[in-house]
Amino acid sequence: MPSQVKMILRNPVQKHSTVEVIIRPYDTPLAQDWIAALKNLLPRNKIEKNFCFMGFPNGARSLEFLCDQLNQAIHTINQSDLNYSIWERVTPDELMQDKTVLNYVHNHFEVLQGTVHSLSDHYRQADYQTKYAIRQLNTVCHELESLVLSKLRERTAPEWVRLSQINTWLNAPRHVLQPQHRRPWSIDCYDRHLGEVYMHWAQIGKTLFEVYRDEGAPELTETVCEAITHLEYYSGEFDIEWGNDIRYDSHDWWQFEIDGFYDWLTANNIDWHDPKYSIGHLPIAQVDLAASFGSADYQVIWPILSDHLDVYRIEVDGVSATYDYCWTDSDYQQQQIQQLKPGYDYSSKELT
Repeated sequence: MPSQVKMILRNPVQKHSTVEVIIRPYDTPLAQDWIAALKNLLPRNKIEKNFCFMGFPNGARSLEFLCDQLNQAIHTINQSDLNYSIWERVTPDELMQDKTVLNYVHNHFEVLQGTVHSLSDHYRQADYQTKYAIRQLNTVCHELESLVLSKLRERTAPEWVRLSQINTWLNAPRHVLQPQHRRPWSIDCYDRHLGEVYMHWAQIGKTLFEVYRDEGAPELTETVCEAITHLEYYSGEFDIEWGNDIRYDSHDWWQFEIDGFYDWLTANNIDWHDPKYSIGHLPIAQVDLAASFGSADYQVIWPILSDHLDVYRIEVDGVSATYDYCWTDSDYQQQQIQQLKPGYDYSSKELT
């Protein structure tokens, strides 16, 4: 019998309320290796619940809550021994008018963290609380940006709100992506489909597409290229697209953006057919929408999801893990820090 993943989602406030989501992996080498990595990951690591459900405009993680989390992280860094100051503050009203401040805050994360191959001295010297705060600059900024965009879009084109689920684990093992895992280039490789599951980006750094979209298609100078990393790893982690389908062959505005991206790559002498660039998303599975929600209609699915934004349990091939903790717990931050300590200690070992 082919593997299937069962994921129990629950209400983070009313924890007795749950829904079962069925995920059916594709018959591909990457999907098979992902399942093996997931089974190894489940009983050994804690799932990250601080940065999981993105862009849900009516979820429990409100703008007010996230702004408070980000400002707390900024305060922790400013009060630390790093001699580093962040002057920006965020408020819900200001973000709904202009979210540019998030770019400035995220730049502080890049300075304070460094890269996966070269951690900054700031990060190596930071204590546990400050390392966690630096991490928060990254995750909360991205979550806030996604939420603001969804709230704005909800007002004008609610069917195009972009909802997603990013399932990551603390200290998750990574594996080197093999040639057979890489997807051959196709014009629809950036398409997204409701309920489709994709390999998670398990490394620090921006993709070419992110630089093109976020930074206004800049010239790929040496400085710009330093911030770009091409996909090297996979893990048991995975992302789920909960937004409606976006397809190159049926949405003119999406075709226009993708064509512009490829023109930009060509202008910068990048052959997007080269597998080393890993252009596009890597699909690995599909949620069985009918079995999970009784419908494939987003108008049925989204309200159910919005009430159950907490991963409680995951099971595959008889291997399971129950995650009976939540970001609503009063000691959640300390629980996370406790789990992250091995990585924090490793990052500081050259100082001892």
